[in-house]
Amino acid sequence: MAAMSGGLTRRTLLSGTAGAALVPLASAFPEFMIKSAVKPVVISSSNGNSFKNGGTETCVQKAYRLMMSGTDVLDSLIEGVNILELDPDEMSVGYGGLPNADGIVQLDSCCMHGPRKWAGGVAGLEGVRTPSRVARDVALKTDHHLLVGKGAQDFARNMGHTIEPDLLTEKSRRAWLEWKRRTDPEHYLDPKKRDDAGLQVALDMAREGWMDPMHVYGTINCDGINAKGEICGVTTTSGLAFKIPGRVGDSPILGAGLYVDQEVGAAGSTGRGEANLYGLCSFLIVEEMRRGLHPKDAGISALKRVAKNTIEKRLLTPAGHPNFGLQFYALDSKGRHAGVTLNGGASYAVCDENGPRMEHCEALF
Repeated sequence: MAAMSGGLTRRTLLSGTAGAALVPLASAFPEFMIKSAVKPVVISSSNGNSFKNGGTETCVQKAYRLMMSGTDVLDSLIEGVNILELDPDEMSVGYGGLPNADGIVQLDSCCMHGPRKWAGGVAGLEGVRTPSRVARDVALKTDHHLLVGKGAQDFARNMGHTIEPDLLTEKSRRAWLEWKRRTDPEHYLDPKKRDDAGLQVALDMAREGWMDPMHVYGTINCDGINAKGEICGVTTTSGLAFKIPGRVGDSPILGAGLYVDQEVGAAGSTGRGEANLYGLCSFLIVEEMRRGLHPKDAGISALKRVAKNTIEKRLLTPAGHPNFGLQFYALDSKGRHAGVTLNGGASYAVCDENGPRMEHCEALF
């Protein structure tokens, strides 16, 4: 064997260890720490660090732990949001979610897998507690992106998901019955009046403590990136409280409730779905990040678009600002993230190497 640097050979190097503990060869040379340029992280709407469904972990905690153990990023995120979908106290997602005007829980969800470049969604799904799992099955086992209504339920049954006759809990049923008591069903003859009056009653009930104000609109969006830079996202909801039956919001719509691009990042939303749908804001945020904007600036750009497009007087404050809640959550391919909101007072959930926590959402107004 040729001599190593300074006349040192492999034989003389090893002979120096005779009769002593073997010293790793690497210790004889300088150590170089090569760190990934990507910071693994899971982010979500605030409810992702609030509910545990009787367990020990929140959504972002579980998703991050699974992701860091090598589980596929999307599978990790879905396991995380399942905590909320199955929690009867979370009245904006899954089991126990607030129903439509007829007292039926209709659920929406979509998911996107960045590396595999596929997506799936369901809308108006009844009887299945975990629509996020059905959305994943749509992506994995069909050539479609979105299944709705009875077709979505039939598909879920074919895939082996349990179909239940009623997803109401006593808590959500009482809230619905109180809403029915306070509204006049005859207003359905004038859909606009009924819609406005019904929403106002729901907001009044939230202020009185019947449900969390966030549950009027509901939803959880959860996005994550691992050390390899693999990006995925999922959004799931029971939709607008006491909505007109058949109403579908932004949550299951690709580009609105969620958008993922493996080369750029992910974005999702909670809040007034109709405002988000009009601008396909999650897609817009990802495109703004593609142009080089930080996730926070990309989110603010989308909020400005929403504010500009909101011109109906019933949707404006006296100051001319949107009077509804809308939040976006954005994550780029480096692991940078942000939460933004229209009118302040919101936060979002984060879990990384420092553990789970809440961070402030930057407000447009």
